[in-house]
Amino acid sequence: MGKGKHDSKSKRGKKSDRDKKSKVAGLDATAASDKGVPEPIAFADALRVGEGFILADCDPRSTPGFDGDKADGEEALAARAGEISQYQERLYAESKGDVKRSLLLVVQGMDTSGKGGIMRHVVGQMDPQGVKYTAFKAPTAEERTHPFLWRIRNALPSPGQVGVFDRSQYEDVLIVRVHGLVPRATWSRRYSQINDFEAKAVADGTTIVKVMLNVSVDEQKARLTERLEREDKHWKYRTGDVDERLLWPQYQEAYQAVLEKTSTDAAPWFVVPADRKWYARLAVQNLVLEHLEAMDPQWPAADFDVEAEKQRLAKS
Repeated sequence: MGKGKHDSKSKRGKKSDRDKKSKVAGLDATAASDKGVPEPIAFADALRVGEGFILADCDPRSTPGFDGDKADGEEALAARAGEISQYQERLYAESKGDVKRSLLLVVQGMDTSGKGGIMRHVVGQMDPQGVKYTAFKAPTAEERTHPFLWRIRNALPSPGQVGVFDRSQYEDVLIVRVHGLVPRATWSRRYSQINDFEAKAVADGTTIVKVMLNVSVDEQKARLTERLEREDKHWKYRTGDVDERLLWPQYQEAYQAVLEKTSTDAAPWFVVPADRKWYARLAVQNLVLEHLEAMDPQWPAADFDVEAEKQRLAKS
């Protein structure tokens, strides 16, 4: 994704794009039309971070890959809600055979960027038995005695699982950098260490989907204000939220470096405009589905004589 890819004037999803292959997770354009929902577009193409990417040029209110409004987006999200669990079951079943693969969804973003909504509305569409969810907080005393990737490696999904990282290894080049928690020489080495770690995970059979939820500074203020004005949202508010907000420019610089240095062919980043919650949820849902479709997990072949078992069962 080059400079200005998320600019509101560069909407994807026009007819020329729809003429391309637009099949997403088994739902083709004709089927989409029959169901009364907008044609699916390749969100991965619209949101992928490529050479020359500039975070500051992205419009957090844009909707790349989707031309509909909120009602259309919510309808599309609901229409495809069952597909992730179907692919998840196939992925799990496949792991019982000779093929051992998994998928890892990494979700990063500033406070109030909508990570919780992604967990409820996208990850919540999956069977919890097949999900390995990890919310990374500040390292514990024990974790600090190990290299920074130690706890990340231990949280990787097993074959057949969908792993979900709510925050991730990238905290060690984001908050650590912004707050100067370790020397510059230490955090600057971590970009290549993360790339090597992810390349190894991919080589071992894990497909990685890295999502940065890109919320604007104005929208963050509005969401924090809502948390203060509503009693049912006070529990979400932390007094440190304003302290972190004052460091917004430093965080944007840190995110720019992350996206430049760690969006690789093996594990690219996808920047999702997050001011419109409905769009962010739809985009992440489709990113996961597009990757699962590309994986195309298969039911494993029976390791027994099916016909013989049918006969035995009939006689039982």
